[in-house]
Amino acid sequence: MSTPPTGPFTPRIILHGGAGNITKTSVPRDLYDAYITSMQHILTQIFYRFYADAGLSALDAATHAVTLLEDSPLYNSAHGAVFTRVGHVELECSIMVSNGYRKRGVGCMLLRHVKNPIKLARELLIRGEKDDVGGAQDHQQYSGEYVENLAKEWGCEIVDEQYFWTKRRWDEHLRGLEEEAKKLESGMAKEEVSEWEKNTFLPLGTCGAVVMDSFGTICVATSTGGLTNKVPGRIGDTPTLGAGFWAEEWFEGAKQEMLYQRSKTPIDMLSRGDLRGLVSDCLPITTSPNPSTPPQPTEQGPEPSSKTRHALALSGTGNGDTFLRLCAARTTVAYSRFTRTPFSSAVTWMAGPSGELQNSAGDRWGKTHEGLGGMIGIEVVGDKVEVVWDYNCGGMVRAWTDEEFNTTCLVFRKEGWESGPEGWGDVYGTAVKDRK
Repeated sequence: MSTPPTGPFTPRIILHGGAGNITKTSVPRDLYDAYITSMQHILTQIFYRFYADAGLSALDAATHAVTLLEDSPLYNSAHGAVFTRVGHVELECSIMVSNGYRKRGVGCMLLRHVKNPIKLARELLIRGEKDDVGGAQDHQQYSGEYVENLAKEWGCEIVDEQYFWTKRRWDEHLRGLEEEAKKLESGMAKEEVSEWEKNTFLPLGTCGAVVMDSFGTICVATSTGGLTNKVPGRIGDTPTLGAGFWAEEWFEGAKQEMLYQRSKTPIDMLSRGDLRGLVSDCLPITTSPNPSTPPQPTEQGPEPSSKTRHALALSGTGNGDTFLRLCAARTTVAYSRFTRTPFSSAVTWMAGPSGELQNSAGDRWGKTHEGLGGMIGIEVVGDKVEVVWDYNCGGMVRAWTDEEFNTTCLVFRKEGWESGPEGWGDVYGTAVKDRK
């Protein structure tokens, strides 16, 4: 089945549901199967929305996809969110488009009663087109009670905090506090990974979606509960523009740049090491001009008749504090844009094995959760579209569609639970050994 004819592109979707210590030990077969089934179900629902509505926007499709992720107890967002160390949820979300809205991107944090935080982020983005913005003004980031009251006023569903409680997350919360106490008794550093943590997948990051619609616009949407037993009030990378998410587009075309003659003051020539030019000003001219002298200004050529459109968007998942330190999302996009590196290579440079995320952890890699993470994204160059992803840890729950709307769902690098690493040492211990 194919989508009905509309814009010049076949819509594309990629989702993620978390990354980190995902191994055959920490994620048993039944949980692995649940992730694959869930991802396939969500992709199918978004596909049918695109098929039923030829003009469906990337913004609405990404919002719908993340809403479905938020409603599932499998993922660390909304209904499946982790708890702070005092036993509450503090939800975060964000949304950003490559073009089309004045704000471009919005982040929300410290939410405790909005059933689907991603819907609030969408409202804040689209209401930014109005002068009064419904009381939200023209800001990019929002937190806490005031914005939750706006959500209620705008019709977002508000729930009691009990809605977000799940036995799985509560058990992880209590066991995590016990492990912390044991570390203190044994003299271990609090951030050092215990044996229980090595054998248990504790969600470290977001769930999210990157979607391109039939007109080539890309939207990234993310949502999370943060880190298990985080300090109350801690803000992660998910609601922080440039850290956990980013989207942008630009046009690039060959055009003749204005060339400028450098100033030829004695100080300038001396600073550039142009001793010949400096001396020649004091002597009669007996030789031809210095061939290294820049040419005189030339007229700028006409604008090219056509330029190539570039659009990129990505969502990160993993240890959010590492993403914050590196401003990882925008850094990755900028690396691709300004070095003209393919987006897939830029994502690997940042989030792949031995990439910048991992390297930033230094000697703490493999001993703590620092540096763990992955990224998903979409790149558009002219009429070419590529879905990209990479990660540096045990696994990353992800799923995507190709140009024929065929779907792929993976947790490890290869298909099947059997392809995953056995345990923590197979991923992180080996990496530490290699780095030394």
